[in-house]
Amino acid sequence: MVRIGLLGAGHLGKIHLKCIKLVEDFELIGFYDPDPEKVKEVEKEFGLKSYESVSALIEASDAVDIVTPTVSHFACAAEAIKKSKHVFIEKPIVTTPEQALQLIELASEADVKVQVGHVERFNPAFTAASEHLNKPMFIESHRLAQFNPRGTDVPVVLDLMIHDIDIILSVVKSKIRKINASGVNVVSDTPDIANARLEFDNGAVANLTASRISLKNMRKSRFFQRDAYITVDFLDKVAEIVRMEEIDQVPDDPFALVLDLGANKKKRRITFDKPEIKAINAIEEELRSFSKSIIHNITPPVTIDDGYQALHVAQMVIDRIEASSDNF
Repeated sequence: MVRIGLLGAGHLGKIHLKCIKLVEDFELIGFYDPDPEKVKEVEKEFGLKSYESVSALIEASDAVDIVTPTVSHFACAAEAIKKSKHVFIEKPIVTTPEQALQLIELASEADVKVQVGHVERFNPAFTAASEHLNKPMFIESHRLAQFNPRGTDVPVVLDLMIHDIDIILSVVKSKIRKINASGVNVVSDTPDIANARLEFDNGAVANLTASRISLKNMRKSRFFQRDAYITVDFLDKVAEIVRMEEIDQVPDDPFALVLDLGANKKKRRITFDKPEIKAINAIEEELRSFSKSIIHNITPPVTIDDGYQALHVAQMVIDRIEASSDNF
């Protein structure tokens, strides 16, 4: 049994508390939050012990779940790692790539498990579609959200787009060659809507759009690869795979969709497949995977290096946005 404590009992923190209680290998010992009102609320709702400081909770734990504002991620994680505690840390991992590299070095020295909360890796629609992804060469992602002041402490690239950056880096096994990006500050001091184009060494291209001032919510990605088109709706948890397969003769099925490419070329049949989507809680699943990495001494599915890579690319996107803004 792994004794785990939570840092940060805000909206997302309370969701984590509920999920931690469902993970068999975790013993939830308590939480810390600097806000007295939140402390009273969580103590009453969950019947948990509140600790007087970050250090006190870390000392009492085998592992910590960091769900504090991004600006405090580094200090909390560094202290826990230095005390040889395993760490789950919400995305973005920290505020700068340089801080992430420092955490990587600390974690290596301490030989502890660190998992980053890129929760969309555990979205059941993506996990169902991922087995069909085979060298996608063009990807289009839209992540749009209605305005919520809770996320405006960081640019929309770090708040929303970083989810899709991580997904893309996990399926495109190639280095980024070029990044173009633009964005606009609308209601906050940092970009609220942004678009980025990532070009990879293997020829793959990804177009990403993120907005936190949309009239509706949307989290969709489309993956195009040789003989297949795959869509993932992260919000509604739906996936669809459209395939083209060569055929020697037209099937008897009157409803079959057949593509005739002309003389001397085989006909292709178009098939549609909607894989079964399991009803799972992605946050619970990522926390369960974190517990297994500790219990079985295995690499977490979303590593500290994954968190660094996503943040590194996100920072390059932000830099490109700032450079393009300077030209106006």
